[in-house]
Amino acid sequence: MTTMLVASSGGHFTQLAELWPRLREADENFVWVTFDSPQTRSMLQGQPVEYVPYIRPRGLASVLKNVPQAFRLIRKYKVNRVISTGSAIALAYLPYSAVRGIPTHYIESATRVEGPSVTGKALMRIPGIKFYNQHEVWADEQWKFIGSVFDGFESVKLESPPVKIRKAVVSVGTMEDYTFRDFFVRLATYLKDADSVLWQTGSTDVSDLGIDGKEVVPAHELEQAMREADVVIAHAGTGTALTSLRMGKRPILVPRDSSHGQHIDDHQFQTAKLLDNMQLAHSRRVEELTPQDLLEAAAYKIVRLDQPKTLHL
Repeated sequence: MTTMLVASSGGHFTQLAELWPRLREADENFVWVTFDSPQTRSMLQGQPVEYVPYIRPRGLASVLKNVPQAFRLIRKYKVNRVISTGSAIALAYLPYSAVRGIPTHYIESATRVEGPSVTGKALMRIPGIKFYNQHEVWADEQWKFIGSVFDGFESVKLESPPVKIRKAVVSVGTMEDYTFRDFFVRLATYLKDADSVLWQTGSTDVSDLGIDGKEVVPAHELEQAMREADVVIAHAGTGTALTSLRMGKRPILVPRDSSHGQHIDDHQFQTAKLLDNMQLAHSRRVEELTPQDLLEAAAYKIVRLDQPKTLHL
């Protein structure tokens, strides 16, 4: 049995990487199909992978350009199961696998707290695809609740929390088309006296802010910095939030606002609210963020209570 794991780099990939060990059957062969990035290169070392051309969110033209390669790769690996967490890359692969009668599974992002994404809605028109979500509140006959990537995490207050932020990680993921300058302007002031800050800035120009920004950071480097940090402050991307939790940090999540041109929509507000309600993160708008918030987040650690349950598609 060969399973093809299809996901865009960033949060979609991080979620599937977290879920895959819970989905995999013993001795099952697999191949990843994703975009080439420092994150995927770092996390997929030694694993079978096919890197494919980048597909922009809601980029129909680039979806269509990827379809012939989907045909080729599914035949090349003799795929007999396809699993995807989206986003647009799923539109190039799942319709073809479903039409061929290959068991095809789409797991909606944990980001989608209230209903399916544009990708999920588009795929619902294709017969033969099975659908799963990560929020029981909107599960129905078509969308089966499968559990969540956030299963098993708990927040615990430190006995001796830091009284000053000495090490921090500031991260906005790997989005290519959207900047988040207000976020960095505020934090550059708050963290000016810190001993060490990893600034992962994406496409935002921070050259005039007096900080040493890195557009992208390999996954292993980001994870190590998070482990050592007093606090993680990040956009409310699911992948970044999940990485912070896995590294034992309760992050401050600052949602990107589409009305300010920071994202394609406002789903990050849902993610931040969800994790705040679960006491796994602190949700703050840019204009609400204060230095005290950094110390409050640094007063907690995240632990994984037990091994998350096995999932069955």
